[in-house]
Amino acid sequence: MPTKNPLKQQVNEAILACQDKQAEQITILELEKSSGAFTDYFVMCSGTNSRQIQAIADAVDERLEQLGLRAAHKEGYKQAEWVLLDYVDFVIHIFSEKARQFYDLERLWKSAKRIEPEEFMAKPKKRQTAKPKPAETGESARTVVRKPARKKKA
Repeated sequence: MPTKNPLKQQVNEAILACQDKQAEQITILELEKSSGAFTDYFVMCSGTNSRQIQAIADAVDERLEQLGLRAAHKEGYKQAEWVLLDYVDFVIHIFSEKARQFYDLERLWKSAKRIEPEEFMAKPKKRQTAKPKPAETGESARTVVRKPARKKKA
């Protein structure tokens, strides 16, 4: 899925890895540089137990390594209450339900734009250029241009 924005592609891959491991409550925060943010995006999700949290972290790590991207910093993997994977331009936070409620990063970064995964991952709609009306091109409304029929190969 080549995109013009490699950062968005990387974040998309991280989201897909989280979804592959049935992460819950996936949320993306787009951070404003004016807010003192040190990164562009936070991707946050929850796991139901420590093994799932570690599996999500492993899946994100593996998927991004395939793109040639390695985490600059990892934290919390052994305890698996809050695993942080720092990829500089974006940070992945994988929480237990309890830790997510306690730290409440969504409230802490309330100035950030909240984006749902479907919205973030949606491909931008192509702009459709309006076709000129027959009157604008000098053609009559009844002019029909037909292409010759192709012969089917036997």
